[in-house]
Amino acid sequence: MSNRSLNLDDTLYGYLLSHSLREHPEQVALREATRSHPRAGMQISPEQGQFMALLVKLLGARHTLEIGVFTGYSALSVALALPAEGRILACDISEEFTRIGRPYWERAGVARKIDLRLAPALQTLDAELAAGAAGRYDFAFIDADKTGYAAYYERCLRLLRQGGLIAIDNVLWSGVVAQPARDDDTRALQVFNERLHGDERIDLSMLPVGDGLTLARKR
Repeated sequence: MSNRSLNLDDTLYGYLLSHSLREHPEQVALREATRSHPRAGMQISPEQGQFMALLVKLLGARHTLEIGVFTGYSALSVALALPAEGRILACDISEEFTRIGRPYWERAGVARKIDLRLAPALQTLDAELAAGAAGRYDFAFIDADKTGYAAYYERCLRLLRQGGLIAIDNVLWSGVVAQPARDDDTRALQVFNERLHGDERIDLSMLPVGDGLTLARKR
């Protein structure tokens, strides 16, 4: 028994993956293709992708949002978990990064589920709200610029149905959120985490998954 989360060394982490992880071959291939990328650290961990896929299935989600796509592993993980009619509205500004993932989406048979919008995410989200999509979405994943988290969160909360779920990445920020802030990203995350802790519109859990994953369920 333990009254706090375990620290995972490489041996225990390997055990976790070998006894839990179930990846589609294209997920494995995309992770390998991203491994040598100069910004490979931006990719979520495979166990986080699997965890989000399970959440999507538990929600019975059909309409989802993704803010920050990078090379597309998280979108692929969610798309594989969605039913045939499910869709992801995926927001990013980088053609360079997102084009890496597209062939893997195609080979996995889920490219038609992913509506990639290459534009500032707030522009895309505001357009959805203006089109009457408030309350339409079941799940949202936020993993983009940290200074934009608060604005993305507010839009996603409006776009989610009651009982919908927002997952927010990097909320522990390699542990530096627990130290005095020395940069804008850390400061923004500290303010954001404090804000969500007091937000009565949601049910909340911050988990030590990956670089820290907050789950916010819309009441």
